[in-house]
Amino acid sequence: MDRVSILQGYLVVTNLISFIVIAIDKWKAKRGEWRIPEKTLLTFAAAGGSIGLWFGMYIFRHKTKKIKFSLGVPVILCLQVLIAVLLQKNH
Repeated sequence: MDRVSILQGYLVVTNLISFIVIAIDKWKAKRGEWRIPEKTLLTFAAAGGSIGLWFGMYIFRHKTKKIKFSLGVPVILCLQVLIAVLLQKNH
C-alpha cells in the first residue's frame, strides 16, 4: 500500500468519525446529557476531519452560531488544503 492510499484511508475514517462525533454531541445536547468538549471537536477537525465536522455541523444544525466553529472549521479546512497543495508542489 502506498502513502497516498494510506492518507486517503486516514482522511475518510477521520472525517467519518468527526461527522459521527458532532452527531453524538447534538444528540446529547437535546437530551441534556454530558457533552463532548468543544476543544475535542476542534481537535478532530485539526486532525484531518474538518470536512466531516463541517458537514455534520450543517446537517445536524449544531454549533453553527458559534464563531469558533462557523469560522474556525472552514479556516482549518482552508489551511489543510493549502498544506496539501504546497506538499504536492514539492513532490
